[in-house]
Amino acid sequence: MYGEKGKDASDAGRAAVLGTAGLVAFWNFQDAEGAAKVADGPHAYALEPKGGFIRRTGDGLFGPHAMELERGQWLRLPRTACPALRLGGEGAAVTVAAWVKRKDVRRPECQAIAGMWNESEKKRQYGLFLDLRIWGSGHQVCGHVSASGGPTPGHKYCMDASIGSTAVPYGTWSFVAFTYDGAYARSYLNGTLDRRDGYNPYPYPDGLYDGGADGADFTVGAVHRHGEMGNFFEGTLGGLAVFDRALTEAEMARLHRAVPI
Repeated sequence: MYGEKGKDASDAGRAAVLGTAGLVAFWNFQDAEGAAKVADGPHAYALEPKGGFIRRTGDGLFGPHAMELERGQWLRLPRTACPALRLGGEGAAVTVAAWVKRKDVRRPECQAIAGMWNESEKKRQYGLFLDLRIWGSGHQVCGHVSASGGPTPGHKYCMDASIGSTAVPYGTWSFVAFTYDGAYARSYLNGTLDRRDGYNPYPYPDGLYDGGADGADFTVGAVHRHGEMGNFFEGTLGGLAVFDRALTEAEMARLHRAVPI
């Protein structure tokens, strides 16, 4: 994409993300292969690669490169190193936005994009997922939220999520995102609220779990569940941004227009 659209377009996309109010951190994945991925914006948080050597591709959106994740690979940001990403408690708000290209692997599990979401230790806060497979869903954008950190009462797992109606395609760039404003979680695909009756927007006035000092780490490409890392995202990540507020529908549309995919 970078070669087709050129430097001016990628610069304009970066400027649009960096100029959006409430930005906490923005990773554009132009870092050297195998190196930590350092964020632009107010907080230069460094994601630590895990699960082996993570290569980069020449198919970038915000520069020449993007990050390619294979099964078993993910990135970690220790909780102690990213206080601005904790975003928990009553009145908490968040937006997680990512530019992704899914690999057609069709494994029988959902795929985690990014968030503070530790199921093993009941420290769920917020997380952007694909293909969550609850409430009759499959392959859509999902915004997981939890006020307790544990399963939804009466269920084995957390069932609280905004879930869109449109499948995220394989093999092509998509802009996926979710917001939470303290009252509703909302899932977006390519800058548009992907409405689904009863689930997107998803009413959730309970707030987000405040894990304190011992809460979940921020992870990208996987989450901790069943005592180990899993729910791996397999594909390409062109960019990832987290905001400490819920972006509006107009702002989502503007970001989509600004980043050529």
